[in-house]
Amino acid sequence: MTDRIPRSVVFGAMVFAPMFLAYIAYSRPWYFTSQTYLGGLILLEFVIAAVWMYRRVFFPVLIMVFLLAGVNLPVGTVWTAARWLFLAIGAVFGLFITMREHRFHFGLFHLIAGFSILTALLSATVSRYPSVALLKILSLFLLFLYAATGARVAVTGRENSFFARLLLGCEVFVAVNAIFYSVGIEMMGNPNSLGAVMGVVGAPLLLWGTLVAEQRSVRHRRGALFAIAMCLGFVSHSRAGLAAAVVSCGLLCLALRKYKMFIEGMVVLTIVLAATGIFRPEFLTSTTSSVLYKGADEQRGILASRQSPWHAAMDNIREHPWFGTGLGTTADGGDPAGEHASFSSTAAVTAEHGSSYLSITVGVGTIGLLPFASLLLILAGRIFHTVSWMCQHRLATHPAVPLATVMLAGIIHAAFEDWMFAAGNYLCVFFWVIAFVFIDASSFVKVHDFALSWRRHSGTAVSAAVRSNF
Repeated sequence: MTDRIPRSVVFGAMVFAPMFLAYIAYSRPWYFTSQTYLGGLILLEFVIAAVWMYRRVFFPVLIMVFLLAGVNLPVGTVWTAARWLFLAIGAVFGLFITMREHRFHFGLFHLIAGFSILTALLSATVSRYPSVALLKILSLFLLFLYAATGARVAVTGRENSFFARLLLGCEVFVAVNAIFYSVGIEMMGNPNSLGAVMGVVGAPLLLWGTLVAEQRSVRHRRGALFAIAMCLGFVSHSRAGLAAAVVSCGLLCLALRKYKMFIEGMVVLTIVLAATGIFRPEFLTSTTSSVLYKGADEQRGILASRQSPWHAAMDNIREHPWFGTGLGTTADGGDPAGEHASFSSTAAVTAEHGSSYLSITVGVGTIGLLPFASLLLILAGRIFHTVSWMCQHRLATHPAVPLATVMLAGIIHAAFEDWMFAAGNYLCVFFWVIAFVFIDASSFVKVHDFALSWRRHSGTAVSAAVRSNF
């Protein structure tokens, strides 16, 4: 983005900015002694730096900001409101660059995404809490706008570096979580969140990174981190996360005909479970009960812990079948105590329904559900098309392969956890950004000889092929 700015403007900013700051420090010194003003100044500088290098750094910065706002660490509270600033700026600048360069095609998927926002607005008009519903719709709109513009700007023409950095970030993320968990700190805040990120993001991406690694040391490192991600998913006792990881990773191995790897993984898992049952039978019994039944009565079945939120969701759907209760709100909560903050909502207004699909049905009704369901059906069709292509060509280095794996894991996990349409959730932001990129990547899986490559001699040809097909 910096190459578009005239040198005279850059030189003028470098000269006059320090003079302006010196004048402010002299005329209003209290600005530099207040933690609020200093924090705002640092945040402003951070935003300017991210926008300055928009194509290279804004996507990882945005994901990091939303992640920091959701982790169970002291730094999380700082980014709770700031994340919306970054999302809005990312969407605006992404739209500006897209309109200026005319590089991207907007098709049916993007049209349906826009139409889903309009139907959500219709549900807000009949909501008991329209202001809260409108704020949630605005956040989802900004997310879709950034995913359709800014995210594609960050990826298109930079696929090799994007996936390399994505894998590196995933490695660091899993390693940091393992370190924190080993010392007794739940970085993600609760076991379900840990299982979600490991099952939807960590395990699928690291397994793919292991398959495409060209160096033995890199392959061993990613394989070890993949095992750690699966272990973290297991110790989190998150059934949804484990199901997402097992199905997506298993399908990846089978589609690429990595039968040996699949069998070895099943054998290792069986040996570990058998050894645990022999030497620590009480641990295996308690773990089975906590994972399968979540502490509920075993006679009630595996999904006993989900019955209460599912029944509550179905009751809300029966009471408001057509237009719902408003996106992210519930009809049976008490009246809000006073006005709500601009960037949050209380538990009296919002509620989790144990499934992203039930939640969106409660929020927008059966009429408003149609465009959201269409988005998921398009993604499911692209996943099937990509998996079929993998089975035919056995090529793991196509950019649609890891994206399809993450999409499949997310769709499975969202059936049991409520996050897919909650734009304040870091997993929701990551999922939809990857979804819009996946729509582009999966549109040219017909290209037989296309492949990502980190080899120097083929990188230019690959980048040219990507630019011509995006």
